[in-house]
Amino acid sequence: MTREKIKNHITESLLQVAEMHEMKIISPLTENTILLETGLDSLGFATLVASLEFSLGFDPYVSSEEAFYPQTFAEFIDFYHANQPK
Repeated sequence: MTREKIKNHITESLLQVAEMHEMKIISPLTENTILLETGLDSLGFATLVASLEFSLGFDPYVSSEEAFYPQTFAEFIDFYHANQPK
């Protein structure tokens, strides 16, 4: 999957999770946005990662050989892109 498709999928999923948990996401959400400042709390991020695992079919936190904690939205997207199944 291309990086752009992953980005779009993550963005849509993030907005759905925020709506489900009645959280307000900052606008505009850019690639430079700090993840902790998006508007999702820890439960929101856990839900997002679980949702992405279900919809994308993989969890980069399991498949990655290194522990990595993205700081920005771009790093989050890149982490998913780099660790998708080949």
